[in-house]
Order: sequence, then structure tokens, then C-alpha cells
Amino acid sequence: MSTEEVLSAIVDGVAKGSHVVNLSWEAVFRVALLLLGGMATIRLLMKLVDRILKRSQSLSPLGTYIRAAVRVLLWCLLALMVAGSLHVDVTSIIALLSVAGLAVSLSLQNTLSNLAGGITLMTIKPFQEGDFVETDGVSGVVSTLGLAYTTFVTYDNKQIFVPNSQLSAAKIINYTALGRRRADLFFTAAYSVPTQQVFHALQQVLDSLPLVLADPAPTIHIEEYQASRIRYAVRAWAASLDYWTVYYQIQEGVREAFVHHGIDMAFDRMEVRLVEEKDENCPGR
Repeated sequence: MSTEEVLSAIVDGVAKGSHVVNLSWEAVFRVALLLLGGMATIRLLMKLVDRILKRSQSLSPLGTYIRAAVRVLLWCLLALMVAGSLHVDVTSIIALLSVAGLAVSLSLQNTLSNLAGGITLMTIKPFQEGDFVETDGVSGVVSTLGLAYTTFVTYDNKQIFVPNSQLSAAKIINYTALGRRRADLFFTAAYSVPTQQVFHALQQVLDSLPLVLADPAPTIHIEEYQASRIRYAVRAWAASLDYWTVYYQIQEGVREAFVHHGIDMAFDRMEVRLVEEKDENCPGR
């Protein structure tokens, strides 16, 4: 059954329920004109909606749902206008629809909240499918962005479904969007090791890794003077997809470089000195 047939059946039912059985030719002609004009207006408005959706990149993922919602709304308005032209009291119908809508919205509160969150995420686009994202204790690659749930796949191959209402209200960290990421690593060496020797060993490791980006160039600094050692900071840039590879390559390379250059990776230690005091009253002591 087409939409026009459904509308005609609704109008017939409303007319019979309101005891509007004997219609004059004038009323029939008025209803026919209203239906034709309404149908033409709906088609024009739907074309306008299609143009807006094609031009808007943020609304394009929601195109199917927006078209369906607008179409239903327009046909409902046309049905109410037809009922009003037949002198049917539409106030009671609107009140009934309002009460039914309220009851449905209360029963589907969580679902509607997730749908609203999904629409927000699709419109704002804080991430896309394939991005590595961290949010609200969950970190992983975005597998699917749906209307109600967003699916993450973690590095240990776990699939996590997060409600969009929770996701849209949380802080989102997108590690993929900017294309590159900086790895910050810290190493320690004893005070007895010359600083330039440590710098040279660390720089050799960075120069040997092709995945470390040359622009921005990696940097090496003294981070902190600690109780029994010096802490050095290494900051190197890599493509977002190569971050963890570069991170572990630097870790492994520094270990070998320090051994090769004889650099002591000092650990926390405490030096205790015992001083023997002489007793003047006892010369033998």
C-alpha cells in the first residue's frame, strides 16, 4: 500500500469517526486540491532536503534517517490539514499523538539518548572509522560508528561497544587525526658518565631508525638531576601508525647503545658512611 493510499484510508476513517459521511462536491473538490497541492509541496521539500544533505558533509551519514523523519512529518501534517478541512476536530488527535509520543519517549529514554549521541558524533566528527581513540577508560581503533553504539577494537583484539550517549559526553583523545605523534622516553645515566657521551649514544640510536621523522627533528635533553643519577629525555616524532614500533625500537636500541659505549644505567642507591669516633679518656680505644 502506497503512502497516498494510507493517507486516504486515514482521512476516510477520520471522516467516518466524526460522522462526516455525506460530503458535498465542494468539500470533495477542496480535499482533492489540498491533497494534490500537499503532495506537490512534499515532493519539492524532499528535493530541497536532498540538496541540503548532498552539500553538507556532516549530515551525509544521517541522510537516510533525516529523509525518513522529514517525510513522515510532512505526511502527518498533510493528514491533519485534510482532517481540518473536513471540519474534524484535530485538537483531540494532536493531544492523543502528544501523549503517545511522551509515553514512547519515556519508555525509550536510553535508546533515544544513544541516538542523540550518535547524531552528535556523526555531525561533529571527533573521530572516524580506523582512528585510534582513547576515551573514558577505553582505548582502541574505531571499528564502527553506529547511531546507538560505537565499536572499538583493542590491540589485544577485544571488541568493546560504547553507548553513544556516554561517548558524546566524555573526553575524547584522537591519536590519529593529526597524522603524527611524539614519543617521549626517559633514560638515566650515572653522574660519572660525561653528558656528551650520553647524547652521542642516544643520537646514534635515533639516526639508525628510519621510522623516526626528521621533521620535526628529535631532541635530547637533560630532564632532571636525581639523587644518584641524571635523567635524560628523548622526544622523537613518528607517524601515528608507527608510534608503538618507534617507541619499542628506541627502548631496545638505547639498551644496546649504552652497553656498547660503556654507559652505566644507574639505579637508585644510598651511600652510607660509618665514622669511628675516638674516646680521649681511653687511649686504647
